[in-house]
Amino acid sequence: MKLGEIQRIAVLGSGTMGPGIAQSYAMGGYEVLLYDISKPALDKARGMLLANLDTYVQEDLLPVEEADGIYRRITFTNKLSKALDGVQFVQETVAENPGVKRSVFEQVDAMVSPETIVVSNASSLNPFELVPESRKANFAAAHWFAPPQILPLVEVAKGEKTSKETMETVLTLLRACGKTPVRLEKYVPGYIINRIQILLNTEVFYLLENGICTPEQLDLAVKASLMPRGMVLGLVQRYDFTGLDISANNIMNGSYVMPETSRHPAALFDHVDKGELGIKTGKGFYDYGGRSREELCAKRDKLLFQVLRATKALINERI
Repeated sequence: MKLGEIQRIAVLGSGTMGPGIAQSYAMGGYEVLLYDISKPALDKARGMLLANLDTYVQEDLLPVEEADGIYRRITFTNKLSKALDGVQFVQETVAENPGVKRSVFEQVDAMVSPETIVVSNASSLNPFELVPESRKANFAAAHWFAPPQILPLVEVAKGEKTSKETMETVLTLLRACGKTPVRLEKYVPGYIINRIQILLNTEVFYLLENGICTPEQLDLAVKASLMPRGMVLGLVQRYDFTGLDISANNIMNGSYVMPETSRHPAALFDHVDKGELGIKTGKGFYDYGGRSREELCAKRDKLLFQVLRATKALINERI
């Protein structure tokens, strides 16, 4: 299926990612049907979507009339048949459970035309093992990042049987919706960013568990060095500016040994055991002083907009 044939998009799953993904497609001008089997989940998603659009208005990124138009392009439904009626593109973002995803893929495959493109937001599961054989040519992974309505990146991975046309249509559609898709030539668990984050986690928890620094100081160090430099050089080109010989010597010298990866890092699980789960409980590594999740997310989003305004031109810039 080509981009010009797509008019209606179904987003399946209205949890953490669903509302923001639906908003992104609607901002691209598409009619969107947001589905969840749970009506309370849909009601919560509606409130979150309205709050997200309100933040865009407050930040002067959308006039009120345009935000209203985006909202009107989104239909909320707890009936899968309605969500899939007449759609040409399906974005799956249901629970990260193989049985649930397999069931959804099978139902979708039976209810939409063979030409309809289906993409999965699966993060830790291999979606290509769960989709019916009959859908594989028109199937790809499209892995978004929270908050999806703001962060540009979508990792797009192809399966062994994904057609060239399907990949091109997915990439072009995401660009039309203001996203920055990154193409993976084959699926790998964790895609790009989650694999890098997992490696970072090992060192983060080591530094915290051994009292080398506080969470606040660790975050300050990263924000004052790696992240601004990363906007210009990324991770790979940075080696060219450091000097590949220096980087090679650092590895050969072995001046320090990386800690072993722990499957149960105390720095993380001690908080979990206390019920300190982050902003959803008001405390995690940081204490949020009784502020609501909505308030914290709104503040995060406004700060993200400031960063993106300042750095948007750098994302595709090369030295």
